[in-house]
Amino acid sequence: MAFPFIAYGFARSSVITRQGDNIEQPIPFSHRHHVGDDGIDCRYCHTSVEHSTFAGLPSTETCVGCHSQLWTQASVLQPLRDSWSQHKPIIWNRVYNLPDFVFFNHEIHVHHGVGCSTCHGDVSTQALTRKSAPLTMQWCMDCHRWPEQYLRPLDKITDPHWQPPPDQLQRGAELVRTLHIEKTHLVNCDTCHR
Repeated sequence: MAFPFIAYGFARSSVITRQGDNIEQPIPFSHRHHVGDDGIDCRYCHTSVEHSTFAGLPSTETCVGCHSQLWTQASVLQPLRDSWSQHKPIIWNRVYNLPDFVFFNHEIHVHHGVGCSTCHGDVSTQALTRKSAPLTMQWCMDCHRWPEQYLRPLDKITDPHWQPPPDQLQRGAELVRTLHIEKTHLVNCDTCHR
């Protein structure tokens, strides 16, 4: 009789969700250095996050924009130099993979007050990129049921240090109204399962 509860718990454990895991990359990219130390905005590398379902991954050209001048001989950047000289893209490993039966659109979330750190954590503290959220259905539904708890002003979307103010519920409710968020639509199955 306890088996269903054990299976349910295991399916949501970090063993399955990989929450907290550092995902190996061809170049050990440090958000802590690029975002935390250098203050680079998320949208500089993730160029399509505001107008596409996919946030986009940095192109070789984006990286070379800085690294043709900085750290040009660092051994850790050899894959970047190879990519540039061979005209082949860097194949980054996805940190967040949703099943095929789940539809997710970055643009919609960004334009409706969901900040990057809500799902990705404070990347300015991540020496290596890791999965900060479990992305289970329950985790997503918590935000879809009560968006006023999570929404932030649109000018704070990429701020990794943003914290909800003491009156977050009131401010969030106002954002639900001003951003025309239909809460009933958020909990419909076909919002995410198409």
